[in-house]
Amino acid sequence: MVAEAKKIGKNRYRESHGRYLEDFKVGDVYEHRPGRTITESDNTWFTLLTMNQHPVHFDKAYAAKGEFKKPLVNSALTLSIVAGMSVSDVSQKAIANLGWDKIRLTAPAFVGDTIYAESEVLEVRESKSRPTQGIVTVKTTGKKDDGTQFMTYERTVLIPKRGHAVDDEADY
Repeated sequence: MVAEAKKIGKNRYRESHGRYLEDFKVGDVYEHRPGRTITESDNTWFTLLTMNQHPVHFDKAYAAKGEFKKPLVNSALTLSIVAGMSVSDVSQKAIANLGWDKIRLTAPAFVGDTIYAESEVLEVRESKSRPTQGIVTVKTTGKKDDGTQFMTYERTVLIPKRGHAVDDEADY
């Protein structure tokens, strides 16, 4: 986790997380930790919460007849967890997500899998219309604890320059 203690007054500091535009360098890779072991309740609740009615995610008898012989973890759940893992390194200071591209599901995930993520910085540029901000694009990869890659995607984020983030203000 990228953290900094910013002085906001005499003997007073405020925790600040994330990166500014100037901190991103093309080619850098951030390994996001901690990992997350997916539980059956994670998968069932997320699947039902999002109104996904496909029984392959929560009906063991149904899933046993399919290709993988057991329930699959909902891919929207794994995408959400992997994206969440990347926040402290990639988007903790973000103004906005600008887009998600090239989402690829390259292997199944199952209950009990422990997943990790890493992000590679693909592009960094200053905004043409916002002088205190810039645009960062990363490729994030989800991997299981055995090294199997199960997901990749690219994400583009609007990031403030140093001194222009919400948490740079001492009065909130």
